[in-house]
Amino acid sequence: MICFTYPGQGSQKAGMGAAWIDHPSWELVAEMSEAAGRDVARLLLDAGKDELRETRNSQLATFATSMIALDAVTRVGIETAAHAGHSLGEYSALVAAGVVDFTDGIRLVTERGEAMQVAAEERDGTMAAVLGLDDDLVEQACRQADGDVWVANFNAPGQVVIAGAPELVDRAGAIARDLGAKRTMALPVGGAFHTPFMAPARDRLRKAVDRTEFRLPDHPVYANVDAASHTGADPWPELLNSQLTNPVRWRQSVHNMCDAGFTTFVELGPGTVLTGTVKRTARGSQALKVNLPADIDTVLETLAGPPVTEIGPLEGEALFTTERLVVSPALGIFRPTDDRLLGTVVPAGQLLGHVGDTEVRTPWAGVIMGFLAVEGERVTASQPIAWLRTS
Repeated sequence: MICFTYPGQGSQKAGMGAAWIDHPSWELVAEMSEAAGRDVARLLLDAGKDELRETRNSQLATFATSMIALDAVTRVGIETAAHAGHSLGEYSALVAAGVVDFTDGIRLVTERGEAMQVAAEERDGTMAAVLGLDDDLVEQACRQADGDVWVANFNAPGQVVIAGAPELVDRAGAIARDLGAKRTMALPVGGAFHTPFMAPARDRLRKAVDRTEFRLPDHPVYANVDAASHTGADPWPELLNSQLTNPVRWRQSVHNMCDAGFTTFVELGPGTVLTGTVKRTARGSQALKVNLPADIDTVLETLAGPPVTEIGPLEGEALFTTERLVVSPALGIFRPTDDRLLGTVVPAGQLLGHVGDTEVRTPWAGVIMGFLAVEGERVTASQPIAWLRTS
């Protein structure tokens, strides 16, 4: 089974939207800019690394890139059976699963970034990675430091992040090295996220969360706070509020997903942080990423190979991802070009119809298996129009 994963703050980089400008999914940027009241395109194209490091900018830019990548894989028919996001990525997961409306998700992410930025400016804090030490010993190091320092992220075996007051983070890091840690590494962040230092941000964000409607997900969503799968809407307001001041249990989430039968993880958004953690945590699984349009073909080719199990690829079996969805490029009334195309082999670029005055062409060659929209139907952008089977 496939799970879509969504990265958090720290995965962003300057110019990460440039590769997507000519992709149909770039159309989401205008909608996100309007909802956020900010120029998202500028963040994705022109903002430098220092500007993107600011929490209010990095969170919005990372969320936007994940939404573009999600839309892009949906257009080619790649489907998931669950969603999971790391920290900020949990908001991407909730929007992807339909728990939170797209526009509400943008507003929540914008408010979260602002709230965390203010909280970080009010109280000096930092974070550091502790490498090569068991989780319980990292927690012991924090206790021995005897002050404002806590575990913030359980990312992967031997990879734990601690956070708190700078001098206490240094002290806990030194204790961790005495306990056997291979290395400690300061992280370039401006606050102690997922600790009690974020309590003011939690209180501010709660107001926005309380104004948001939460719906049933299309597939289970794994939560950071408890690493559990959630199939309802009711728990999410409190889970999101708790997330800001509690550790991200990502390693535990990956273990639980593996126990539930997930063997393929596709990271949607900038960077490869989650891809790396999955490789360290779920040995034998497939860890793929889509942060560029070119990655989509790689994912399709990989999924077309033998499926992965706990003991590796199965011999004699294969998951053939040969079916593709052609989606509407615009909002309007659909008019098919010729119903006689049904069941015929068409080349890439074949005109299938029009949505308003906009042409609908298939990006792939293959057999037209069916039309999913009828003549005269009003369709939305990205709504499936037809499906075909490639050879």
